[in-house]
Amino acid sequence: MPKNLTDALEEAEFEIDEIAMQLADMLGAALHFAGVKEGKIPDAVDAYLRGLDEVFDDDEDVAEMGFEEVVQVINYLKTTHKHLFR
Repeated sequence: MPKNLTDALEEAEFEIDEIAMQLADMLGAALHFAGVKEGKIPDAVDAYLRGLDEVFDDDEDVAEMGFEEVVQVINYLKTTHKHLFR
């Protein structure tokens, strides 16, 4: 692979990692405002990721996670993981 393509690929991978970290922070903030206890945010993030499969049952039709889908998963967590919330 020519050097400029390698550099472009490395830069794209770095940007993807940055965006992934920002999304994780945003999920943590959403869970905080949904009422997750301060020390339980990491557990709630893990539960959220597992909850995606539980709520949508590996549904291929949910290709994009929009506002409504995020709220649906958080509401699911409020009923199934009450110990995480205030």
